[in-house]
This record gives sequence, C-alpha cells and structure tokens, in this order.
Amino acid sequence: MRVVFWWSGAMILYVYAGYPILLAFWARLVGQRRMIRSSPSAQMGVSIVIAARNEAARLPARLDNLLALDYPAALRQIIVVSDGSTDDTIAALAAYRNRIDIVMLPPSGKAAALNAGVALARHEILVFADARQTFAPGALGALTAPFADDSVGGVSGELVLGCESTGGRRYGTDRRGRERPDSADRRGHLASAIAEGVGLYWRYEKTLRRLESAVGSTLGATGAIYAMRRSLWRPLPDEALLDDVLAPMRVVLAGRRVIFDERATAFDYTSADSSAEARRKIRTLAGNVQILWLEPRLLVPILNPVWIQYCSHKIGRLLVPYALLALLVASIALVQQHPFFGLVLAAQLAVYLLAGYGAWIEQRTVHA
Repeated sequence: MRVVFWWSGAMILYVYAGYPILLAFWARLVGQRRMIRSSPSAQMGVSIVIAARNEAARLPARLDNLLALDYPAALRQIIVVSDGSTDDTIAALAAYRNRIDIVMLPPSGKAAALNAGVALARHEILVFADARQTFAPGALGALTAPFADDSVGGVSGELVLGCESTGGRRYGTDRRGRERPDSADRRGHLASAIAEGVGLYWRYEKTLRRLESAVGSTLGATGAIYAMRRSLWRPLPDEALLDDVLAPMRVVLAGRRVIFDERATAFDYTSADSSAEARRKIRTLAGNVQILWLEPRLLVPILNPVWIQYCSHKIGRLLVPYALLALLVASIALVQQHPFFGLVLAAQLAVYLLAGYGAWIEQRTVHA
C-alpha cells in the first residue's frame, strides 16, 4: 500500500505541477531555437469553416463579425454547413447568400459537417470557427502569419472568456409565482464564481499550450479559433468527438508543428450552469480516449514527435482519476501507521466534501 500511495501521489503531482515545471525549463533551453519566422505582411487565402446546427439566432451576428474582419475580402471565403438544422437557419443565411458559401446536410454530426465544408474550400489555409464566438478584428492576420514558416502546419488562437450575462432573467419565484428579490443576485454571484473558476483553469491550460508550443507543438487547438494547411487535412471519421485535437495531432504526426499564438483572439462567455461545463469535460475525456483508438500512432515514440508531452498531458489526465482513487484507498489502509497518512486522508476528504457542498449550494441556488 505504501508503494501505491507514493506512486499515485507522485503521478498526480507530476501531471499538474511537475510537467509544467519541466516544460518551463525545457522552453528556456530550446525556446530560441524553435522560434517561428512569422510574416504578418504575407497574407494568405483563408477558407473559414463553420459547422452549425440550429444556430439561426447567432449566425447573423457571427457572419457580420467575420465579414468585418481586418483581412482582404478577396482572400477570405466563409463556408457555413448546416448540420440538419430544424430552426430558421436557412432564413438567417439567406441575406448572406451572395457573400458566403452554404452547405445543407441532413443530421450528420460535426465531423461530417467539417468534412463537407473543407471539400468546398478553395484557399490554402483552413480556419475553423464556431457560431457562438466572435473574432478580434486582426484575428485572421495573426492566425495566418506563422504559416510563412514552412515548419508550421497548424496554429491555435486564444479564447478569452467572460461571464454570461444574467440580466433580465427570472431565476426564482416564491410559492405565489412572484420573483424572489435575491434570486437574480444569487444566480449572478454563482455565475461569477463559475466564471472565475473556469477562467483560472483556462489560464493554466493556456500556459501549458504556450510552453508546449515553445518546445515543439501544442497537443490540440482551441476549437473556436484554429487554422491548418489544407494539404495536411485528412477527412475526420464521422464519430470523431474532438476535431480540435484529432486534426492538429495529425498535423504533428505528419512532421509539422502546431503552435499557439495568443495574438489570434476569439471571445466567448462561460455558462452560468456548471452542469454544462461538466458535460463538456466528460466529452473531452471521452474524446481523448477515442483519439487513441483512431490514431494509435500517438503512443509510439518514434512516430510521435511530441510523445513525452502527449503522455504527460493527455494520457496523464486520463489516468489521474484512477490515481486519486488509489491514493484514497491507500491512505485509508495506512492511516494508523503514521500521522502523515492521516493528514493526507483528511486533506482528500476535505476537498471532496467541499466539492460536494459546492454542488449542493449550486443546486439550491438554481432551483431557489
């Protein structure tokens, strides 16, 4: 049990603390040699692909944003793929029919929609975006500039998160159906707390991406804003869950770099509903497991140039839940052997109780 305790504890510490420290030292050693020869003046043709399902309410503002970007119109193609939409998506797109390309599909899934959009692309750089976010005016220029370096096959931008507005919503009523005076305030505080937590997580993730980019390649991209060379695109399997990890990792396996450039900025908001964030994380975990099935080459050191980073970051995250369970069991078994094990057990229980209490508080606030 002592072996289980120390190995599981060491693994958890390595994944979340040791690996970032390793990357920081690594970046200091090789950062200058891996710098990108960026050329903002060498603008390339871009085909922007958006897969949308029932996004009629968001698409007009999204398209207005893309059409207003600081980038030559002659070098910009916008492709919207409607993935089995049943709302007013067609009517929303009608006003833009002369300025964008539209693809209508039966319900097929995001991967199939992206494949259909790429098949219509006519420019050398593919840019992938979602219907919800907006790009900064210079985002396309920043996203494409690194492609002046032949070693670069993909570029991930930065997603800046804010908090979803809570104005004008009724979040709680009393037994007579009247809104409780403090309901919106409490929900607003909850949304702010969730946004702060998600924002901290994003800052941590962006630090990892920045360091991984400095030593070689990032291990995926920001799904709301990333680009790749059209020659490196491989059609996605219809069942693919994480196009923003699978497509960039295929670029890396092809011998090119995928870098993170924070000057290419998109803006989004965090949901006030933590259950939506939980569903996103579950989907991400499932997608990372699926990628190992779709691209087993990622597990072979001689084929994967970022094997150390991949195992430390992606595989390590998949194993952490099991390490946490092993650490808890080992702590219980060893608690009577030394006070140290009792302290570790108490710390674990405190964290789990606080997490449970936080979930309970959220449920009360949501349903109040």
